[in-house]
Parts: sequence; structure tokens; C-alpha cells
Amino acid sequence: MTPTSIVMMIVAMVTVWGGLVAAIINLARHPEIAETEPRPPVEL
Repeated sequence: MTPTSIVMMIVAMVTVWGGLVAAIINLARHPEIAETEPRPPVEL
């Protein structure tokens, strides 16, 4: 592999894994609470 391809691979990996880590941290800080969501309508 050429040095350019290695650098691009590292940039892509940091982007993907960094986004995953950021999403996990955001969800840990602000969890989704089911009680705050409205109940679905009841069909008769």
C-alpha cells in the first residue's frame, strides 16, 4: 500500500469510529426516555 492510501484509510477509520464514539457519548449523556413520548392512539 502506498503512503497516500494508508493516510486515507486512517482518515476514514477515524471518521467512522469517531462518529460511533460521539454517538455513544451523546446517548449516554442524554438518554431517550420512553415516558416522555406520547402513547400511540388506540384503534377500536
